[in-house]
Amino acid sequence: METADIISKTNAFLVEEFEVEHEKIHPAANLKATLELDSLDYIDLVVVIESNFGFKVKPEDFQSIVTFQDFYDYVIARVNEKESV
Repeated sequence: METADIISKTNAFLVEEFEVEHEKIHPAANLKATLELDSLDYIDLVVVIESNFGFKVKPEDFQSIVTFQDFYDYVIARVNEKESV
């Protein structure tokens, strides 16, 4: 899957699932603040990632994710890892 496709798909489900305006999602924005995530929302986010991209997410994976770019990089790396197996 191409990087642009992953980012587009990710943004689409974030807008739908977390009811955030598409314009607020950009690489430098803070993921937690923009999506107004609490601990239950992180569970929803994990479920959405796993169902859209088909890989398991570990809670500790989110410790280094601050911005949307961090999030994109994580998803892209995991998708590429899955596809290379």
